[in-house]
Amino acid sequence: MAITQTLCTSFKVELLTGTHDFTATTGDSFKIALYTSSATLGATTTAYSVMNEVSGAGYNAGGAALTEITPTSSGTTAYVDFGDATWSSATITARGALIYNATNSNKAVAVLNFDTDKTSTNGDFTVQFPTADSSSAIIRIA
Repeated sequence: MAITQTLCTSFKVELLTGTHDFTATTGDSFKIALYTSSATLGATTTAYSVMNEVSGAGYNAGGAALTEITPTSSGTTAYVDFGDATWSSATITARGALIYNATNSNKAVAVLNFDTDKTSTNGDFTVQFPTADSSSAIIRIA
């Protein structure tokens, strides 16, 4: 089993067909689901699945809704990012995550690899997104 950090190939194709709308408040709804080290996620992932999803106190199947930051650009790079996601009072262990479009058939967007198991015990489990700029945002097109 392996989790490979990447933008999903299906997402790249779907960008060219106008499938995803990242506009904050009026666009599609995006979610983030957490996965165990038994998950296989990577470029070929096409949609959210419950297989090897984390379970435990403070976590619900399907993960958490993400707060979108409307796409923008700097120089020749366009980018979009999200607000941090936090599960409060959670007792869970996760190795990675999947960002997906909950509005549009749960289509996969990006896979995150935490490199090692991350654990919370009756505390906050937070996925902290990078700075929303042209060199760090989670989704960038240069």
